[in-house]
Amino acid sequence: MEPPRGFLSSLWNFICFLPYFIGLLILGVLKGVILCPLILIIVTVGNFALILGLWPVHLFYTFYCLWSTKQLGPALKLVLSICVLVILLFWPLIGFASSVVGGAAYGFLSSVFATFQAVGGKKTNAFFHSIYDGTWDTVKGSFTIVRDLRDVLYHSYFSIMDDLRLQGPPGGKYYEIRLLYIPLAIIAVALGLLVDIPMIIVIAACKFPYMLIKGWRRLFHDCIGREGPFLETICVPFAGLAILLWPLAVVGAFIGSMLASVLLGAYAGVIVYQECSLWLGLCYIVASLSIYDEYSNDVLDMPEGSCFPRPLYRKKTASRTSSFSRPDSFKNPPSRTNSINAPMVELMPLELLDGLFKGCQRHGEIMVSKGVITQKDIEDAKSNKDGGQVISIGLPAYCILQTLIQSAKANSDGILLNDDGTEVTSTNRPRDTFYEWFLNPLLIIKDQIKAENLSDSDEEYLGILVLFSGDPERLRNSNIGLPPESELRRAEFEALARRLRGITKSISRYPTFRRRFESSIKIILEDLAKKNGDSRKSGDSGPQRIPRSKSMFARMLSEKSFKTRNAKNGYDQGAQLVDIDRDVEIQ
Repeated sequence: MEPPRGFLSSLWNFICFLPYFIGLLILGVLKGVILCPLILIIVTVGNFALILGLWPVHLFYTFYCLWSTKQLGPALKLVLSICVLVILLFWPLIGFASSVVGGAAYGFLSSVFATFQAVGGKKTNAFFHSIYDGTWDTVKGSFTIVRDLRDVLYHSYFSIMDDLRLQGPPGGKYYEIRLLYIPLAIIAVALGLLVDIPMIIVIAACKFPYMLIKGWRRLFHDCIGREGPFLETICVPFAGLAILLWPLAVVGAFIGSMLASVLLGAYAGVIVYQECSLWLGLCYIVASLSIYDEYSNDVLDMPEGSCFPRPLYRKKTASRTSSFSRPDSFKNPPSRTNSINAPMVELMPLELLDGLFKGCQRHGEIMVSKGVITQKDIEDAKSNKDGGQVISIGLPAYCILQTLIQSAKANSDGILLNDDGTEVTSTNRPRDTFYEWFLNPLLIIKDQIKAENLSDSDEEYLGILVLFSGDPERLRNSNIGLPPESELRRAEFEALARRLRGITKSISRYPTFRRRFESSIKIILEDLAKKNGDSRKSGDSGPQRIPRSKSMFARMLSEKSFKTRNAKNGYDQGAQLVDIDRDVEIQ
């Protein structure tokens, strides 16, 4: 049998590239060994100091909110108090162990990956970047990790707990727990852990050698045949690194299976409580082994099915049909012809957040120039006061609204992020669960906006509702124009504004949100300082507009956020916001 065409040349290129690859690997490992202790100290000390410093506050405030909330009944509060106490007692130990493992892995692997990226990228001085990249960037990244953890422990935590404490019970009836089935659920949890943990570990131990050999076989096959990650010469360093690090991926998958066995076993208690039957909980314990076996077979591309029985553990099988209608964006899947003719752009997770913050900065600059956003709004947002919701929640929600309106007017199947036509859909969105939580509701809201066929006045009214709903006094004082005549339509707008603000508030709890949002606030604050400085120089007490570049004019001319409208007694805050486009056209 003759070797495939290009086989010998591909093999020769790989052999010639092997010393170069080994040299890069040694350089990356040396940088990782040098930086790993420093990064480990920064991450471990910083994270553990935050955890220990805020632990007494978290302990007190968690129980305070838990017993103050009206959403939970007395029995459920008692059970949750016991569970929360156990979690909080182990939280410092868990945080310390996670910081040690995460800091060491980040300090070592980040330097190795950065070395290969410096050679594989389009940088002019590859030799310099192969040495420098992954050093100072890794140090700054370690401080970013500590900063994001601080935002989670301080801002996100208190935001979630405040919602628990202040929100009333849904439908006027609080959640309660049936104490009769708690002992049976505990028995089911104990049996589930006793059975699932050793059995799943045995199954994983039998299958993961197959995963190791099959992964290596596929990577070497692609390497010889110049397929997959080895198709381009520039990708060969990363593909070679994947061959070396594949055992680590297998070990990580094995550890993930061990952790999953704990969750699968403990879920037996949930089945007992939901179905009110210990027998069904025992059936689930047996079925969970089959569930894991079938899932691992699918992942490893092994024959379907399982050697374990799978008894029914639900009294009624859940219907696969959804209770709500899906938007048009989900009903029409992309055709294969379109996917061949137009290459699909895979969006990175942070691209969506970057688009949101660019919109916040752009709209914030415009509102500052009109006097809609004041110094007090920014100070309240920085100090985390209730009045700061105009900036922290209202402004991002307003930017999301304008993006949805623009997408609806363009008849887009997804959401248009920027003026350059970048579109995020259900096919090219990041695969993170975080984006799945928020993208689908936003697509539904976009289709609702499109069905409403909003007029210019409706857009004005809805925009100011979204911006000022968190500040009732500000909303009353602002001139939002004539509301819709129909009470039903007005109620729909208010509900839409609440949903957008609720989604934005949930997004604001994402770790990187706070850090990126504060950088946007600094830019808006600089524009406000320029505006105040120009006002003092001119000596005029009236509102002055800050000078803008031609690029800002172009972006403002493309804005269709608020249309022009005159007020009887001049322009107040709402009228100033609405009159943005007219001033831009005059200038």
